[in-house]
Amino acid sequence: MKILVVGGGGREHAIIRKLKESSKVEALYCAPGNGGIAKDAECFPVKATDIDGMVALAKQLAVDLVFVAPDDPLVLGMVDAMQAAGFATFGPNKAAAILEGSKAFSKELMKKYHIPTAKYEIFQDADAAISYIREQNQFPTVIKADGLALGKGVIIAANLEEAEQAVKNMMEDKMFGDSGSTVVVEEFLTGPEVSVLSFTDGKTVVPMVSSMDHKRALDNDEGLNTGGMGTVAPNPYYTKEIADTCMETIFLPTIQAMQAEGRPFQGCLYFGLMLTPNGPKVIEYNCRFGDPETQVVLPLLETDLVEIMTAISEQKLAELPVVWKDGCAACVVMASGGYPKKYETGLEISGLDDGGQIAGCTVYHAGTKLAEDGKQLLTAGGRVLGVTATAEDLPAALQKAYAGVETIQWKNVHYRHDIGQRALKALQ
Repeated sequence: MKILVVGGGGREHAIIRKLKESSKVEALYCAPGNGGIAKDAECFPVKATDIDGMVALAKQLAVDLVFVAPDDPLVLGMVDAMQAAGFATFGPNKAAAILEGSKAFSKELMKKYHIPTAKYEIFQDADAAISYIREQNQFPTVIKADGLALGKGVIIAANLEEAEQAVKNMMEDKMFGDSGSTVVVEEFLTGPEVSVLSFTDGKTVVPMVSSMDHKRALDNDEGLNTGGMGTVAPNPYYTKEIADTCMETIFLPTIQAMQAEGRPFQGCLYFGLMLTPNGPKVIEYNCRFGDPETQVVLPLLETDLVEIMTAISEQKLAELPVVWKDGCAACVVMASGGYPKKYETGLEISGLDDGGQIAGCTVYHAGTKLAEDGKQLLTAGGRVLGVTATAEDLPAALQKAYAGVETIQWKNVHYRHDIGQRALKALQ
């Protein structure tokens, strides 16, 4: 098969590396890709959101399948356009991608089908939202932009002043553009967070290995929220008993709800969960592989990813055993100094080794580009690299990942030094 992967970050690099392992793959293409992906797939400078340009590229390359990886093109309907042009696809269509594209839609769906989630209200008016927050007078409280906001559209306000500011920033100052025209105000849930990616063909749902993300920019979970500074898998808080509860109360009901709404979901559905004292609840859905969760989950996948994608497109996922490797994986994100706010780009990266630094270690490129000489790698984003290691247990995976990190440098490189520490405590 000839496969085109849409996107250009660490998640897409992890997907391409996994597809490369398949004997069923003849050629891999990526658009727009990045400096590191270019070593594993032929890259083309088409923006991930350019639907017409991407369809034209798929035709030019005569691909057999298009894997739409990021949220923006999925929510915009790239899968629909590809299917209309006769291409097999991986990813949900526009009608199903609304599960991530609109927080208001997903909250209303959960309420209608009794899927456990935080108590909430939806607002299109800033004054009404602020009045509600004052009436509730419960802090912290969570304010979410309805639409996509690069993973940064959630503010946890510690007091009324912060909550009012968040509402004004989103609704009046348009901090996230039109994504913040509608906001969801919801109760703050407590407990360990778990990310569970799952394969689904619209009827069957097959959860992947659970993972734990680290969203804050600084050690000890301090600093601003980011797209993710590192991950470990599996998540030790996610026991078999909790997994069974989630399947019964969240995973299957969600797939069945989408089917009932005439929006069958095919592809990868991400469940962001909070294990509260009252049981597991949904914090958010994503309509695609999470980043950087993908970088620890896919290295543990034993079954051929192409076989899984084929089973999903034929609605035969129930017939395919999906097998996972024993062991653990850890990913440490290396970011630019200043991320998630202002940061420099175009900085020379040194110490990168084509072999993945050390045995059992892989470097996934999130924000890199090649210099004009076609050889030197430069930084090209906030999150630059994800250094992932697999091992038989979590301490060994973390030790390998950090050993890999220490060999790579650029000016003002920034990473957290405590990825996986909460997970290690849970294992004690």
